[in-house]
Amino acid sequence: MNGLIWAIIMLVWLWGGYFIYGKIIEKKLIQPDDSKSTPAVKYNDGVDYSPAKTPILFGHHFSSIAGAGPIVGPIIAVLYFGWLAASLWVALGAVFMGAVHDFTSLMVSVRNKGNSMADVAEEVVSHRARIIFAIFIWITLVLVVAVFGVVTAKTFIAQPSIVLPTFMLIFIAVFFGWLVYRAGTPIWLGTVIALLLIAFFLYLGDLYPLPLPRTVNFTIFTSSASMTWFGILMIYALFASVLPVWLLLQPRDYLSMWLLFLGMGLGYLGLIFAHPIINAPAFTHFSTKVGPLWPMLFVIIACGAISGFHSLVAGGTTSKQLDKESHGKVIGYGAMIMEATLATLVIVIGAAALKWDPTGTGGGIGYQFLMTKAKGGGPITTFATGFGQLVKEIPGLNTKIGIYVGMLMLNGFVITTLDTATRLARFILQELTRDSIPLVANRWIATIITIAFAWYFGASGSWKTIWPVFGASNQLVAALTLTVVSAYFLGVRKPFAYTVIPAILMLLTTMGALAFQFYKFVWIKPNITIAITAAVLFLLAFFIFWEARNVFVGLFKKHEVQGS
Repeated sequence: MNGLIWAIIMLVWLWGGYFIYGKIIEKKLIQPDDSKSTPAVKYNDGVDYSPAKTPILFGHHFSSIAGAGPIVGPIIAVLYFGWLAASLWVALGAVFMGAVHDFTSLMVSVRNKGNSMADVAEEVVSHRARIIFAIFIWITLVLVVAVFGVVTAKTFIAQPSIVLPTFMLIFIAVFFGWLVYRAGTPIWLGTVIALLLIAFFLYLGDLYPLPLPRTVNFTIFTSSASMTWFGILMIYALFASVLPVWLLLQPRDYLSMWLLFLGMGLGYLGLIFAHPIINAPAFTHFSTKVGPLWPMLFVIIACGAISGFHSLVAGGTTSKQLDKESHGKVIGYGAMIMEATLATLVIVIGAAALKWDPTGTGGGIGYQFLMTKAKGGGPITTFATGFGQLVKEIPGLNTKIGIYVGMLMLNGFVITTLDTATRLARFILQELTRDSIPLVANRWIATIITIAFAWYFGASGSWKTIWPVFGASNQLVAALTLTVVSAYFLGVRKPFAYTVIPAILMLLTTMGALAFQFYKFVWIKPNITIAITAAVLFLLAFFIFWEARNVFVGLFKKHEVQGS
């Protein structure tokens, strides 16, 4: 199979799903009404609630939800389960589950004052469900901040040339925000000016990389290079997450989107020039080193098909910036399809741009992953290596440029998600404490507490202990979100089957993954911390599902009485 042909087949399916199935969801469930003021307009405070122009909001949403997931997950999935198995889940999951999850969670939040899914859970399920859901989400977000901070710090060490353009993008974004929102500059002109500045600093970054020595000596303490970058990133996240969204969040994410589009464009252009033959197997085994095909393939791919983190962004920051209800589809459904488009590129890179070893040396690990892992890169460097192999086929470009752009694209995803996750965690903590502990509900205090916990997880390395269950917990959030929005649609008499069927499938998948991980970390590879975490998450899922079941039963009875 030619990698280019397979990519075309996938893209036709994905974007056909956007125009056909996305329209069905919009018509049957959402029914947008632009005569109603969105929370961004109604509660505009210039800090968190602020209407954004659609291209800028799409950039924020897409850049925030992507992260490292659609790159790392598909690479590992191809490695252990084969390219066809990975592709089918991305194709079906993105169109019928992931994009529906993102679109509906965004619009349900918009219809509920821009509140988070945890707050919506209280409205449509119960107060207890809201408290447990919110605590779980906050812990998940703190873990995301810690891990993405560590990952970004490692990319700075692996590719020092991306340090300068990464940090200069912050100042360029502020300048762009001022141009568009205060000086009245047209978006297209502001975009051209900003992209030219970014290109200039990309050039300077390549000429003048900024590596740190292995050990950095400060006045009162000594730190490793990775922990120094990690500390700088935590300080950045602290301030970035409390600044007005129009000043940094919106413009920075919008400009990051162009970097991501540049990377994706070069990747697909490289496919056109290289049209590589897929040399990896379509399918490997039903049971592999990482576990059985079901449920582990679905959990590993995560963001490329469906991700609970997306609902946190949709109901956390995006719903507070949507200017019109009719723009919800392009942002909610469209951004997920765009992420699946990226996951498709990654799958083809793993299957065709990298060389597969049919002998399966290294205990079943079949391609250049072994080589890059030996250099300390793992799946991230594997992606960059494969990306470079494609880009070098484009006339005038080479492998070095490809790897540079690939790492910059990944870094753009990760650092964008970093401060968005910090802002989301602050929202959740404020919602949890606004009535009981008003002091903690202060946006600065809530952010400092969030960063303090993230700093501990990242600096101590303790995140590694519970990270193996993060994939399942992320999908669990998606299942619970779909359950909540299903209860909402049932309450307003909409055809909720479009969301409740994906909710049931994802609930079974995540509970299956958690059960497998409990078994694995009790009997196969004992780790009591992970085993207990998996058990607690399993019980959490069951509790909220049972609470929602009671609501469903009550609503059905109510509708039957009213209909009789």
